Amino acid sequence: MKLRRPRRPRDFRLADSAQQIVGGFLLAGPFVVTEEVWLLAGNMHILQALSIVAIVFAIGYAALYKADTTRDIDDEQEVAGVPVRFISLMCVTFGSVTALALLFGAPETFLEDATTACDPVSLARAPGPFLENAAASCGLVLTTFKAVTVGSVFSVVGAATADSIFAK
Repeated sequence: MKLRRPRRPRDFRLADSAQQIVGGFLLAGPFVVTEEVWLLAGNMHILQALSIVAIVFAIGYAALYKADTTRDIDDEQEVAGVPVRFISLMCVTFGSVTALALLFGAPETFLEDATTACDPVSLARAPGPFLENAAASCGLVLTTFKAVTVGSVFSVVGAATADSIFAK
């Protein structure tokens, strides 16, 4: 006699997002208010931050669809071929870290010397490489982005774990 594994319901519910939010905020909180994360972010290159974003996407996908053997990606609701659950996970992951950073005032606290002027027209007209000009003139925004990417590594683990553990 062959036993079938139980399958989760296909529908993505509001409760699933709520579980992701709890997990995402739970693990992101300590990293948003840590000075070491902001110092690390200040010393990172933009390409390192973009690599971390790719790693976060990979961790999220693996946690939802590879580590959890009861979930089938083909049974998920999709938007433009991307599962709604995965879209929600990424929004919660980066959104929770960003929200906590802004609510706690972390950028202003840890980046007192950073410039906030981030004029796209000036950046486009400035001579030299675009990314280097952006790094020089948008210090606060860019460093905040890099700090959010660092925190998102931990947030995605919490959000995906909560989604997998508490799913019916």
